[in-house]
Amino acid sequence: MADHHSSAGHPDMDYAEHDKTYDMFVGMFKWGTIACVALVVFMAVTLL
Repeated sequence: MADHHSSAGHPDMDYAEHDKTYDMFVGMFKWGTIACVALVVFMAVTLL
């Protein structure tokens, strides 16, 4: 398939903001997963 974007990307796209948003999403997903696992472990230790 043909690439319709130049090597610098689309001029209307704010790539710096896109990268910041993606990094925030990945960070929140990672720490949210860690928090859920910690909660399940805590519940297993205290409730069983």
